[in-house]
Order: sequence, then structure tokens, then C-alpha cells
Amino acid sequence: MPGDTISSRRRKSRSWENRVEGEVRSGKGGGPSADETFGTASPDFGIRVEIPSKLSYPCRRSPRGGQVAATRTLPPRISPLFDPSKLVRSLFLIAGEVSGDTHGAALMRSLREIGDWSFAGLGGPEMHRLAPGAENWLGEAAVLGLWEVLKKYGYFRRRMEETVGRVHETKPDGLVFIDYPGFNLRLASRLRREGYGGKLIYYISPQVWAWKKGRIRTMAEQLDLMICIFPFEKDLYETSGLRTVFAGHPLVDSLVPWKARGIPREESLVALLPGSREREIAALYPAMLEAVAILIRRRPNLRFATSGATPQLTVRLRELTQAAGLAERVEVGEGTSRELMCQATAGVVASGTATLEAACLGLPYCLVYRVAWLTALVARWVMSVDFLGIVNVIAGREVVSELLQERVSGETIAAALERLLCDPGERFRLQADLAEVVATLGEGGSHRRAAEAVAQVWNEGV
Repeated sequence: MPGDTISSRRRKSRSWENRVEGEVRSGKGGGPSADETFGTASPDFGIRVEIPSKLSYPCRRSPRGGQVAATRTLPPRISPLFDPSKLVRSLFLIAGEVSGDTHGAALMRSLREIGDWSFAGLGGPEMHRLAPGAENWLGEAAVLGLWEVLKKYGYFRRRMEETVGRVHETKPDGLVFIDYPGFNLRLASRLRREGYGGKLIYYISPQVWAWKKGRIRTMAEQLDLMICIFPFEKDLYETSGLRTVFAGHPLVDSLVPWKARGIPREESLVALLPGSREREIAALYPAMLEAVAILIRRRPNLRFATSGATPQLTVRLRELTQAAGLAERVEVGEGTSRELMCQATAGVVASGTATLEAACLGLPYCLVYRVAWLTALVARWVMSVDFLGIVNVIAGREVVSELLQERVSGETIAAALERLLCDPGERFRLQADLAEVVATLGEGGSHRRAAEAVAQVWNEGV
């Protein structure tokens, strides 16, 4: 009867499937062995599981004699405990700056939208809110400059040892390094030397193309994937054999709401943006205030505004402004830098992410930066690019005026700002050049593309 035939087929199918599963678990039949397929328990991340994409069985005899070259390939039968749709991958992420914490948190959210992931690592408050296992260490880790790093050498050495030990103990499926090359590149090298076999992925490419191109070949040997945010980086890394994905720049997404607001520019408003670190404010803001004093003597109608990235930095900006006798001429806000970039007619901006934000929001500006003399000396020795500002690096020419080290003074800043304030044609030309650079950064969706690239490392068995 038809019903008996169907039942018979089902019994045979179940018997065949059970035999196949037994072969897989015992390591027979050409499939992976149990040790190769199933990982060990991890105290922080749970059970690690490697699911084979297909199972191959021994070749059979051809009716004409000899063996058939192609093996029979069938999808694996896996018990419900190891359902691929419920597979949880574990990632250990490391970010050491505020921007890295922001990018890391956005990547974590995007990964959770496309799969099941568990997270741990080192980051900031945003990453910690998403995953308690991601320690907030920014208070100690966010330092800039060679001299500043040397002063905390003991701290970073201790944290390196702790991190290496934690990775070996918890055995995450992979690590994601987010910028912060001084620590992350050393960590990647150390883990590979000590036999870590998980995936190593770099998100927000370190700017080794600017200061240490020789590291690219080493990175290609250590990393499984590079995810870059500037278009010229992709060819640079792929030439060395490192698989690279251009995800686009995250700023393109984050600044869309600000562009949509259509905030009109105020002709007499000048933005003073000295950076998001106390050391940067100490090095740059006094010279900006000297420029203010010079400009108000020449153009009394001008207004000036600045913004602190944190409450502590806002207090410091107010103290310096009052000490210079300019409290009535310079408005000090908190967390309003992007609003200032939209409102001001011109500005002076510390080198860093803020310069790219200013470019995306169309603010005509000049760039300033000053570091400790030892850091500057080493930088001049190792840098292999002609410019410090990323806008100029992308353009391959000086689109934005750069005032660096000894050129950072009240007189030079005032002169650069006055050129922009007095010449509308100069402002429009600069805005057009900035827009041309911004157009190369992608069309949005960078964190989602980065998350898909991370997931693909396992999907394709890279």
C-alpha cells in the first residue's frame, strides 16, 4: 500500500540519517571528527561550536570500474542542541578611545541585528552598556602622543598581559580591534605568536599608511580581515594580500540628521573647536583665545563659540576663557560642536575626527595641532604622508590650511580665519572642495556593512 511504502521510506531515511550522524560524531565517513566539529566550554562565552558547511562521504565504484572522482555531498544532520540558526558566536572587542567606543557599540548593535553574538572586551561606556563583559577602561586608556604613552608604559604593559591571559582563558571565536593601533597591533602579534587560532579582524584601519607602511605586510600575515573606512585604504591593504572591505565612513550616517535640519549659517559666528582631550585644550585653546582678541579689535561685530566634549572639559574651557578676559565674547557650551559646525561661517578645528565632521557639515575651517616636542620629532621622522589632516590626505593636496606646532599662534589663526571671513569666494571654493572629499566616503550604512563583513568571515570559512 502507498502508506506502507511511505512509512518504509521514512524508516529507511531515519536509519540512514542516524548512521550518518554516528559517522560524523565518530569521525568516520569522510566527515569531520567530533573533536574537529565541537569546541570546548568557555566560562565567559558558553559553548563554542563549529558547524561544517557540508559532509563528504567515501567515493563509490563506477559501474564501468574505477572510482567516481566526485564525492556525494549532503547537508549535515545536526541535533537540536547544535541548531545552526541558534549558533552564538563570541567576539572580544578592543577600543581605547571615545570614537572607538562609539564605533564598537554601533558594530555590536548591527551584529545583533543579523545574528546571535556574545560580546566581551575593552571599550568605553557605550560598549559596556551593551555588554557588561566589555570593560570601560577609557579613563586610563585614552592617551595621545609618544611622551604621554611612555609615562604610562607600566600600566599598558600590565593591561596587555591581562588581556592576553583573558583571551587564552575564554577562547572567543574572534577578536575585533577597533583603531587604537599602539595597543591593538601589539596584541594581535602577541596572540598569533602564542598560538591563538581564532579570527582576528581589524575595524577602523590603523593609519599605518601614514607612519609605518612596513607594518602592512606583517598585518597581512596576522589578520583575517581588514575593514577600512577610507576608500584609498582598500587597494593599499589588498596589495599585501590582506582581505579588505571598504565599509564607508560612519560619519556619513551619524551626520544625516544634522544635514536634514537645514540650520542657517550666521555670518558673524566663528567656531573654536580645540579638541576633546584636556591636553589638546591646554595646547590649543589659549592660542585660539589670542586670535579672538586680535579679531575683535579688527571686526567688533564677530561672535565666537566653543564646546566642551564633557562636563569637566566644559569647566576647563570656561576657566581659560574667563582668565583671558573674554567671557563676554566667547560662548562656552557643552556637547554642541556639531551644531556650531552647522551655524558658524568659519572655524578653527583641532586635528582629528572633528575635522572630518566639519567637512561633512560644510564648515570652512583651518586646522591646528600641537603635541609635545618629542612626539613631534618622532612624527616628522616616521610619517610618510605630506599632510596631517585626513581631508588633505584624501584629496592629495592642501584643501584645508594646516597650522602645526610652532605655527600655532594667535596671529596665524587670526590670519587664516580672516581670509575665510572676508572672502566669500574663498569660503565657497573651500566648501566645494570639502564636498568633493566627502563624496568619496560612501553613501551610508557603514556599520551594517562592517557587521556583514565580520559575519562573512565565518560564513565563508575565511
